[in-house]
Amino acid sequence: MAQKKIDLPLSDLANGAIQEKLDYELQKVFNNIHDKNTKAKDKRSITIKLEFKPDDNRQTIAVSSDFTTKLADVEGVSMTVLTGRDLQTGAIEAKELKSKVPGQTYFDDDLVQKTDVGEPVDVIEQEQKRKIINLQENRG
Repeated sequence: MAQKKIDLPLSDLANGAIQEKLDYELQKVFNNIHDKNTKAKDKRSITIKLEFKPDDNRQTIAVSSDFTTKLADVEGVSMTVLTGRDLQTGAIEAKELKSKVPGQTYFDDDLVQKTDVGEPVDVIEQEQKRKIINLQENRG
């Protein structure tokens, strides 16, 4: 077999640094592929750019490398937020709607009943009991 006229194996360039950088970028691509927050079928890519700059005699060439990696974007997450003004203080409030329907209670993963914004119902009921005024208590 004839000897190669141009003998520059990628894995040997820069004492293996090009291959090492490629391995690093490949690891990022495969981590991104296995990330459940990305779309599975989105394309990922690695571009290796080698730039050749010869000297005036065209015998010595400075070669530089550049790697560009394109990963799949992380998918966004949507939610619904309830907002309004506190009738007593006038302050604007905003909380995430957890129950999917305003004013509807729901059970969380631990089977705790919560309000539409995620506050435990039993805590709110106890707070309300403390606020009840017993008008019959002081009657003779």
